[in-house]
Amino acid sequence: MSTLKNKVQLIGNVGNVPEITNFENGKKVSKFSIATNESYKDSKGEKVTDTQWHTIVAWGKIAEIVEKYVGKGKEVALEGKLTSRSYETAVGEKRYVTEVVADEILLLGIKGDNATE
Repeated sequence: MSTLKNKVQLIGNVGNVPEITNFENGKKVSKFSIATNESYKDSKGEKVTDTQWHTIVAWGKIAEIVEKYVGKGKEVALEGKLTSRSYETAVGEKRYVTEVVADEILLLGIKGDNATE
């Protein structure tokens, strides 16, 4: 069991235009969400689709790829790790966030498809 690692693999559609932040030290980060869908039949035999939303964070070279090629609606496959953090809002409420930090990204779909809304 010592070989198990924090690893996530997702295939989904980008839900928003990626947000790019450039830092003074030259580092770059991209933040966007993807939707994954799972379909099943309920007790009446009707098809039900369950959509889950995932927040993705990409740094460095991966962020550059996202900035250039990833747009709303694009289908992507990615691999990364889950991270959790908390913060306090301006009114003192504690919030918790779970994100996927992407290590690799693969652009799927039709070649030449420019969904960059």
